[in-house]
Amino acid sequence: MSTNFKFQPIPRERFEPALNDNEGDAIWVQADLSPGFPCRVSLQDAQVGEKVLALSYCHHDVASPYRASGPIFIRASAETAQPGINEIPEMFLHRELSVRGYDSDAMMIAAAVTPGSSLRQIIQDIFDNPAVEYLHLHNAGPGCFNCAVVRA
Repeated sequence: MSTNFKFQPIPRERFEPALNDNEGDAIWVQADLSPGFPCRVSLQDAQVGEKVLALSYCHHDVASPYRASGPIFIRASAETAQPGINEIPEMFLHRELSVRGYDSDAMMIAAAVTPGSSLRQIIQDIFDNPAVEYLHLHNAGPGCFNCAVVRA
């Protein structure tokens, strides 16, 4: 059975103070390779020479042992992506990804590592378990959070 899904970028509004004031631990860097600086708002890779904000972000702010934070990049010009149902943004297709499935108690109950080219099938396989409420995608090597995927 096929499950409809939707990618959820982090809304730009969550970063307005940091994007405007460079507050906290955030620093501006210039992308020196592409791909290499995936934006968690636009769900696009920054281009060489583009300005990106590097900052720590609590991407799994839950009452669970799986509460987690880590570094992310936001392109200075990023607009919040609006992927369609079952649409996989291009920036995921060329990465090695860690896909983590969580239940309603925010406990990880499924995980897989996959090339982006196989991501659609892995999403379907993990969502075949009705106890999986949502997924988190991470870059497999560095482990950085990319975005959530939810049932649509």
